Amino acid sequence: MSKSDSKSQVKFMSAMFKGKEIFKPLNTGFIDERVSCIREYVANIFFYTKNGHTIMIDAGYNYEKLAEKMSWLNIDYKDIKEILVTHLDTDHVGAIEKDSEGIFKDSTIYIGRIENEYLTGNKRRKVFWGLYKLPRVNIDNKKVLIDDSQVIFIGDIKIEAFIVPGHTWGHLVYLIDDMYLFTGDTIWFGADGGYAFLNTLAEDGKLQIKSLKRLEEILRKRNLNLKIITGHTGWTDDIDFAFAHTDEICNSLRRKPKVHDPKAPYDGFDESGDKKENIEKGLPKILQK
Repeated sequence: MSKSDSKSQVKFMSAMFKGKEIFKPLNTGFIDERVSCIREYVANIFFYTKNGHTIMIDAGYNYEKLAEKMSWLNIDYKDIKEILVTHLDTDHVGAIEKDSEGIFKDSTIYIGRIENEYLTGNKRRKVFWGLYKLPRVNIDNKKVLIDDSQVIFIGDIKIEAFIVPGHTWGHLVYLIDDMYLFTGDTIWFGADGGYAFLNTLAEDGKLQIKSLKRLEEILRKRNLNLKIITGHTGWTDDIDFAFAHTDEICNSLRRKPKVHDPKAPYDGFDESGDKKENIEKGLPKILQK
């Protein structure tokens, strides 16, 4: 998707979702000593740091302030050698598309083998119940294709991937070091817990619900102490909250009592509250000097 297409999408999404209490992105800052994030409009991208090595999870929009906001976190974009991609929607891969600034052109991207078919042209991304085809995403980076339940190591960082089709056909979530689950657009957190992500943007809503139930089953069997981190609605360490409504998908066209969150910004694309000085006030104690 071109930069102009990406900008058009931002304008359309902003107008469509104003006042719907849908998106609740985290402001740029730190979740804990290992995980930090950048806010790009309604989306978050994440960084995971262990023993001095930082990897990136998703690549956000084709976003002009990305390098600047990375500096707020004391992360140099030149140090990012690996990027885990949950799926290929442009709000998750914009910074590695062909006509981006190219700051990650030498990074290796990790992507699901099925999701890669959107890049090859074997699949076309469709939204609004298959009625609208999104422009094709183009990426030239070196790729490593990932299969369901595959475990890889980047340095001493353990990464396990699970396929959760529905939002896209090859969407992956990443379990890192058995402590952090990066879910991309698998789960949407409402005021009363997690649902399958937005109905209007799903390739197959019923499959999305089925995938979410499978993911919950896998995680509960392991009995892990997890931080479950979403691409658009924050994070939780309460697994019961995260999987409270696995049999439902968020209806993004209407609001229901106790579901949509009145704490969500009226316009999720308004970034006026995302400031460097707010990060410094909210640093975890372990990161403060």
